[in-house]
Amino acid sequence: KEPAFLLMKYEKLSANKANEFRREIFKRGGSVFVMRKRLLAKAAQENGFTIEVKALPGHIGVIYPGTDFLDTTKFAFAFSKDSDNAVEVIGGRFEGSLHDAKAMKMLSQLPGKDEMRAQLLGVLQAPLAETLAVIDALLC
Repeated sequence: KEPAFLLMKYEKLSANKANEFRREIFKRGGSVFVMRKRLLAKAAQENGFTIEVKALPGHIGVIYPGTDFLDTTKFAFAFSKDSDNAVEVIGGRFEGSLHDAKAMKMLSQLPGKDEMRAQLLGVLQAPLAETLAVIDALLC
């Protein structure tokens, strides 16, 4: 399976905020790497896709999400919002395809695994609860 990642740019990010960001990503099973744009472009080329160095703004970092891509993506966007865009997601790779910031934001707004499980359970439980209520009404 090809690795998923988020590309981020950062500006005016204090050392304390950067360490807080890294710690939170690490708690989610991921990691953050700051790298030179040319190195990123070369690594991308070796993995079969192209990243234009000139199109990348500011300082660049890569977030590897670990086990839960959506949770890490949600956190990255939340941190961006809380830190006045000191960290900003500018794109990423998910399920083998490169996506821009807009697509990554849409992914971050999807419900997480636990939310989806709860929604599915609610969908399955509702008809059963109605059936039991009808049977209870008939028996009483």
